[in-house]
Amino acid sequence: MAGARETQIHGHVSKGFEPVMDAFRDNFVSRGELGGACCIYLHGEKVVDVWGGVRNKGTGGPWLEDTMVLVHSATKGFAAMTLALAHSRGWLDYDERVATYWPEFAANGKADITVRQLLAHQAGLFAFEATVDKVVVADLDRLAHVLANEKPAYPAGVRQAYHALSLGFYQGELLRRIDPRHRSLGQFFQDEIATPLGADFYILLPETIPNSRLAHLTQAGMLKMIFSMPFPMTLAIFNRKSEIYRALLTNPGAGIVIDERTVYARNLEVPSGGGVGNARGMARVYSAFASGGAELGLRRVTLEALKAPALPSANGFYDDGIRAEAQFSLGFMKSSREWPVGSPSAFGAPGAGGSLAFADPETGIAFAYVTNRMSAKMLSSARDQALQRALASVLADHRPRDEHIGSVDAQRAGQRAIARAD
Repeated sequence: MAGARETQIHGHVSKGFEPVMDAFRDNFVSRGELGGACCIYLHGEKVVDVWGGVRNKGTGGPWLEDTMVLVHSATKGFAAMTLALAHSRGWLDYDERVATYWPEFAANGKADITVRQLLAHQAGLFAFEATVDKVVVADLDRLAHVLANEKPAYPAGVRQAYHALSLGFYQGELLRRIDPRHRSLGQFFQDEIATPLGADFYILLPETIPNSRLAHLTQAGMLKMIFSMPFPMTLAIFNRKSEIYRALLTNPGAGIVIDERTVYARNLEVPSGGGVGNARGMARVYSAFASGGAELGLRRVTLEALKAPALPSANGFYDDGIRAEAQFSLGFMKSSREWPVGSPSAFGAPGAGGSLAFADPETGIAFAYVTNRMSAKMLSSARDQALQRALASVLADHRPRDEHIGSVDAQRAGQRAIARAD
């Protein structure tokens, strides 16, 4: 296998975006990249589309143009898009109670939980008491019964705790209730978003995708994770009673999306952590949101809601699961000091291991990065930060009067924030 300095980088960048290509190449040289891809759109135009490395460390098989990979919680952004589309179609009010659309949800103290609180990880439903395994997840009616009977850990809006896997299951059943055709979230995403946009991204990965198109993940290693995470988070990960342990590692646990025979689970929807795709497809979808949403029929009122600042719980933005501050709004993560991505209007989602995708309507940027060498950090890695710094430098170098670039000051502020987080 070729050494890191000999890694072949494929694809193209538009004139002026060469620093992003350089940063992508440097990820292999000095930041331990194995295989990955990065794609960026600006005002609907693809300006960066690069890939390289190997998709399978064991065989040395190369990362190809159409290689796809599991992106874990970056899936949350795409699940949130389905409800945003439902909002634009008048099927859903973010400030309405979930039980208005799904009456059974009201059981066991959940009657007053609003859609907004659920999507902001403020519903107290971060883990399950009843058994949730592959058999339950595959049976949407059975899963809906389990979800409806769960009891929240605290009253809605009082605290925030990362709903690592549970959120997507609740979103899925909510969408089934309000969609006139009662489709699953994964099917709705494919029908209404991915297929119309020609995007290679699946929340419901079909059997027809050959294993050869799928990259194999390489884990960071336990010791590296221990020394890379903040100490409070490390303690929580090893505490079987902690919010994050129960939310992420058990019942069903993030491993539910892995299948040794087919690389990733097929025909199984895990809307908060089971999305599989490539950077090109992810950036293409986010580009529709970054460019005003007309391609998907997104109304301005919906886009303005997505751009708006997150609303904190009564306990602020401190997250009992992540053990740090995090800002969530309408199913997306919002740009903040702790997770700086573009301007304050930006929204997206990171995935465990390093994958990341977001839209920034203020600048017209849609960004996606995927990798198969998992980072030990929870929300970002040195690799995606390097790519973002390069992008910020490109945008900052353009003259302020260039209407295709947007606010240079905002980009410089974002660049400084990323540097602080590095």
